[in-house]
Amino acid sequence: MSDVITADPGAEKMAVAFARVLRGVDIAAPLDSVLTFVDALSLVGMDNREPVYWAARCTLARNPEDIPAFDRAFAVFWDHRESSAEIDTEELRITIAMDTEEEGSSGGSADASDDPTITLRFSGVETLREKDFSDYTDEEMRTAQKWMEQLRVAGTPRESLRWVASRKGTRPDMRRTVRASLAAQGEPVRRRWTRHGERSRRIVFLLDVSGSMEPYARALVRFVHAGVAGRQRVEAFTLGTRLTRITRELTSKDPDKALRLAGTRVADWSGGTRLGETLRLFNDEWGVRGMARGSIVVILSDGWDRGEPRVLADEMQRLQRVSFRVVWVNPLKVTPGYAPLARGMAAALPFVDEFVEGHSLDALEHLTKVINHA
Repeated sequence: MSDVITADPGAEKMAVAFARVLRGVDIAAPLDSVLTFVDALSLVGMDNREPVYWAARCTLARNPEDIPAFDRAFAVFWDHRESSAEIDTEELRITIAMDTEEEGSSGGSADASDDPTITLRFSGVETLREKDFSDYTDEEMRTAQKWMEQLRVAGTPRESLRWVASRKGTRPDMRRTVRASLAAQGEPVRRRWTRHGERSRRIVFLLDVSGSMEPYARALVRFVHAGVAGRQRVEAFTLGTRLTRITRELTSKDPDKALRLAGTRVADWSGGTRLGETLRLFNDEWGVRGMARGSIVVILSDGWDRGEPRVLADEMQRLQRVSFRVVWVNPLKVTPGYAPLARGMAAALPFVDEFVEGHSLDALEHLTKVINHA
C-alpha cells in the first residue's frame, strides 16, 4: 500500500503566500514547485525554521544565483509569519524597500497598520559593499561590523609534526598492526599506516594605525578583530611609532569590548609611522624567532613611512624569507591612477606576494579569499 500525503490547509496557505513573495523579487515559483513545497511542509511541519527553510529552498530555489535573494525573502517572510496570526493570500501585497535611517526613525505606523503587506527590507550592507570606508558614518560602521563577523579567515593547511592514523600512509603503524593481528591469531592480515597530520597556518595581522591611515584603521581593526575572534591561530599587532601586540585584547567575542580594550592598549593611535623600525622590532622579538615562520603575514598599511626606505626594504626581505606568504593591503590602491610612489610602499613592494585593496567590504571579502587560498 503506497503512502498518501494529506495536504495541510495551513501548509497550502503558507506555500502560496511565500511563492507570491518570491515572485515579487523576480524568483520564478511555478505551480508544480509550490505543490511539491506543500507536500514537503506536510512532512516536516511548520514549527521549526530550519526544516521549513530547506524544504522551501530545495523546491523553490532552482537557480544558484537566486539563493541570496531567496535567503533575504525567507528571513523577512518567516519573521512576518512569527509575528502575525494569519496571512491572507487573497489580499497579500508585496513591497520592496531598503533600510535607511529615515525609515527607521519614522515611528511605528507601519507596524500598527492592518494592511496585509509584506515589506521585504534588504539589509543596508548591500548598499555599503562598494562604499569607501573613509565615507562611512558611525551607523554604517556598525552595520559593516556585523557583516565582517560572518567572514571566516582560515589559512591553507600545513603539514604538522604529529602523526595520525591513515588508511594509506607513509610509515607503518606497528602498534595498531599488532593489535589488529590479535583478531587473526597473530597474523598481520592488514597493515596499519600513519601519516603527518595537518594544521592551519598561523595568520599574523600587522595594522598601521598612523595618522594617514586614520580614515581606514577603524574599519580594518574591526576586520582584524573578526579574524582573531573567529579562530585560534591568529595574531594581531599595530604599527605606528611603536609595535603593540593586541591579540589578547581582540579575543573577546564582544566587538565593542574588544575594540575598547585595544584602544587603551595602543598608545600611538593616529600618530606618526616608522614602518621599517616597527617591522624590525617585530622580526627581532616575534617574527623571525617563530611567529612568522611558515605563516601568512598580512600588512594593512598605505605605505607612508617617515623612516629610511632602506630599513623597510631590509626588514621586508627578512620577513619574506621566513613567512609562507606576505599580503599587503593598501586602501589607496583603488584610487584611479594610483602608483606606489610613496617611498615606503615602493621599498616594500618587491618583497610582497599579494598586493590588494582594502577600502571597502568587497575588498575585504576579496582579501579573505586571498588569505584562505594563499
